[in-house]
Amino acid sequence: MAETGTKPAVAIGADHAGFPLKAALAEALREMGHPVLDLGTDGTVSVDYPDFAHAVCRAVAEGRARFGVLVCGTGIGMSIAANRHPEIRCALVHDATGARLTRAHNDANVLAIGARMTGVEPALDALRAFLATPYEGGRHDRRLAKLTPVLEPTR
Repeated sequence: MAETGTKPAVAIGADHAGFPLKAALAEALREMGHPVLDLGTDGTVSVDYPDFAHAVCRAVAEGRARFGVLVCGTGIGMSIAANRHPEIRCALVHDATGARLTRAHNDANVLAIGARMTGVEPALDALRAFLATPYEGGRHDRRLAKLTPVLEPTR
C-alpha cells in the first residue's frame, strides 16, 4: 500500500553511477518519515539502469509506492525507461523549481535525477519540493489527457 500514516511511500532505485546519491536521498526520505522501498542497486558495480527504472515504476503502478525516485549518471536513461510505462509520468529535474513545476503542472509521479549533473543539496531540495507540491489540476487536466496519444487502428 502506498500510504503509511500520513507520509506516502516512495520507491527508489539507481544504477551504479547514481548509487551514492540514491543512498543520500533514501536517508532523507526516511528522516522525513516516508516509508522507503529501496529497489537497488546496492553498490557501484556496473549494472543496467533500465532494470531499476522498471522495478520502481512497477512499484508505483501497482500502488506499493505513491511516488518513485530514479537516479543514474545523467537521469536521462532512467527517465526514458520510466516513461515507457503508461501509468508513469517521470520528469528529469535539476533543481527544486523543476520538481515543483512538474508536480503542479504535470502531476509527475516519478522523479529522475542525474547524479553527475546535480549535487546532493540541490537534489535534496528537488526531492523535498517534489513531495511537498500538489497537482494543480484545472487547465492542466486537458494537457495531461493529450500526453497519451489515441492510436488509429491499422488497416
